[in-house]
Amino acid sequence: MEYRKNDRITLKIVDCGTDGEGIGKADGFTVFVKDAVIGDVVSVKIMKAKKNYGYGKLEQILEPSPYRVKPLCPSARQCGGCQLQEMSYDQQLVFKEKKIRGNLERIGGFTDIPMEPIIGMDDPWHYRNKAQFPVGRNKEGRLVTGFYAGRTHVIIENRDCAIGIPQNKEILDRVLSYMEKYHVEPYNETNGKGLIRHIFIRCGFYTGELMVCLIINGGSIPHQRELVDSLTEIPGMTSISLNINRKRSNVILGEEVRVLWGQSYITDKIGNISYQISPLSFFQVNPRQTVKLYSKALEYADLHGEETVWDLYCGIGTISLFLAQKAKFVRGVEIVPQAIEDARKNAELNGITNAEFYVGKAEEVLPEYYARYEQEQGEKAHADVIVVDPPRKGCDQALLDTIVKMQPERIVYVSCDSATLARDLRYLCDRGYELKKVCGADMFPQGVHVETVVLLSKLNTKQHIEVELNLDELDLTAAESKATYDEIKAYVLEKYGLKVSSLYISQVKRKCGLEVGQNYNLSKKEDAKVPQCPPEKEAAIMEALKHFQMI
Repeated sequence: MEYRKNDRITLKIVDCGTDGEGIGKADGFTVFVKDAVIGDVVSVKIMKAKKNYGYGKLEQILEPSPYRVKPLCPSARQCGGCQLQEMSYDQQLVFKEKKIRGNLERIGGFTDIPMEPIIGMDDPWHYRNKAQFPVGRNKEGRLVTGFYAGRTHVIIENRDCAIGIPQNKEILDRVLSYMEKYHVEPYNETNGKGLIRHIFIRCGFYTGELMVCLIINGGSIPHQRELVDSLTEIPGMTSISLNINRKRSNVILGEEVRVLWGQSYITDKIGNISYQISPLSFFQVNPRQTVKLYSKALEYADLHGEETVWDLYCGIGTISLFLAQKAKFVRGVEIVPQAIEDARKNAELNGITNAEFYVGKAEEVLPEYYARYEQEQGEKAHADVIVVDPPRKGCDQALLDTIVKMQPERIVYVSCDSATLARDLRYLCDRGYELKKVCGADMFPQGVHVETVVLLSKLNTKQHIEVELNLDELDLTAAESKATYDEIKAYVLEKYGLKVSSLYISQVKRKCGLEVGQNYNLSKKEDAKVPQCPPEKEAAIMEALKHFQMI
């Protein structure tokens, strides 16, 4: 049966997509339904229809799933922050564990995965120590703040987020009251006018210290004393500042911070280690889970006091200082100069002298260190343990190659994206390492993201043969790549009944800002006419890229 836009159908939701959307099938036709939960029987209106798949709007829940719960937040469906709030927390953990395992199997090609039980939260609410609230006016012209609706810049009003700290509401109430009283205008993205762009709030969970930073389209604010006097009435207020961002872009924070009152930072703890956190510092948003995540990383590192450890993508030294408690020496690398400055201050704050930090790209610093060490010392550099905690794009190939050359006994990989994790693990395991342990950690309850910590151990080279394999041979030509061209072709054919060429896949990848390899599928003729991907096939490829978490 062929389904078209505006058709209404009844579906049993049998699976969950990577963004938390429900997946149902009718006569071989796959429908993605936002806000549907596995086990629901729902009435759906088709909003977009392709040949073999479409997107539907949930109109009615005919039979609720046993996993369906009432959301704590009344704005859960409209807000883009909590995709899973209508799913029981136990089932959220099942979904996230399945997500990790699926990526390791499908992208990494692993079987018999040594997974430990996922680390969940005892209380999966009010855990975020940081929030950035956009400020604007609604259709009636009233000042509002909250969060953007999914994939839009429409503000869903919410001053009392269910996963944020309780103090958020009072801070937001006071800032908006100040704006109304003194006629301070919010920033308007359309014309670039207005002053207040975002209200940035941070909290030290273990110290009780609060930070408020107003992100502004200018150099100062009027009546700043009155605002400071109001905010300092809140218990725990420690730092009030301005962040200057005059750029017309989606980037929230500018580079300049001006302190209005108090300190330029707040302090918080992970385990026994204290950290100074500025507005520009990266710090895990869930401190209660962070100590569990880092404890697992420390367990996997298996340090006994004689090891030299490299911590790549170290941020403000959160993992580095945690490891330094049991290692002989730790070297941290981070590209952000402010973060390295914070890391050094944090080492001094905790009396830690067996850690040093380098500014630069990990994929450049480590290879340069390796080459220089061999030239100066006449022997190859070695690390006992290497810890990596990269951004979502994963590790650069040059970095992975240097890690392999340094032959650490153990590699601990902390990942915020299990798809790029799977890709990188495959690369390392093809070069002399074995996957020993995998453990998920739910750092983001009510959302779809999940952290993973992995232990890799060096194989006995006398008993194993190393295989030379380039990422190019796997069609993995960039950090963003998570699936081969053949995998994308197979997925599109199976799900949507369409045959697509490598040329079409390359064209769509380029549109999405993904690398495709130098001159891949480009004709050598100057006047060559290159066929363009038809809209139907482009949509199918886009869905495949989404499925493989490449976009």
